[in-house]
Amino acid sequence: MRTILTQDKDFFPQKLKDKFFYLKDAGFDGFEIDGKLLLERFDEVQEAIAATGFPVITACGGYRGWIGDFDETKRKKGLEDLALMLERLAIISGKGIVIPAAWGMFSLRLPPMIPPRSSQEDEKVLHDSLRFLNTIAAKNNVSIFIEPLNRYEDHMINSLERGSYYIATGGYSNVRLTADFYHMNIEESNIYESLLQFGSYIGHIHLADNHRYQPGSGHTDFISGFNALKEIQYKGAYAIECRVIGEPSELAYLESLSYLRRVSQI
Repeated sequence: MRTILTQDKDFFPQKLKDKFFYLKDAGFDGFEIDGKLLLERFDEVQEAIAATGFPVITACGGYRGWIGDFDETKRKKGLEDLALMLERLAIISGKGIVIPAAWGMFSLRLPPMIPPRSSQEDEKVLHDSLRFLNTIAAKNNVSIFIEPLNRYEDHMINSLERGSYYIATGGYSNVRLTADFYHMNIEESNIYESLLQFGSYIGHIHLADNHRYQPGSGHTDFISGFNALKEIQYKGAYAIECRVIGEPSELAYLESLSYLRRVSQI
């Protein structure tokens, strides 16, 4: 049985304890929390977990600067936030936090197409961030999950190959990849083959269909992707990260969970 997580949705209950009871009853296995809640409402997070028995497995977002930020002040603030998030994830038995190099900061495919920093400088900055975070993650027995984003959302790490390059060259013990089906649909020539090739680096999965809506509403071949993950004996979690198409949204989203349960057994 695959461990399927969800991020938050507007149609979920607002209070964390109510939200966790709802998600548990709906058939989810855990929550991918907005990291900001770990910083600002950690007592409430702990209380909700204790009251419901529903786990927070991973975190995504919620920090003040990208690990590859052009602005050094923002990068340092982001690292400060991420360090505390990692420590707090360990307290609640979480597994790690999803981190892209940056999101929406720059694209080589959109004007002006000339970044303010060289690729060599990008690499130096990213390794500096990853070395720092790897030390914190190892100390707390949690992980950093680097997420390659598509070429229109980031210019530094777009593919599983590039993400694995950073892990291999840095020799990081607690850094793994997030393989996101939406981004892979754009950047990987063959999702099945890429998952097999870079499987040893993968520690987390994000699920969305080709158009960024819920799995099962587009044309992504999840069956072959899941088969590849079976072949590499992937044991981590699968977090749904998507917008929702269809009315009512709540029903459409829960139907997607049922779809994932069904096709993951094929």
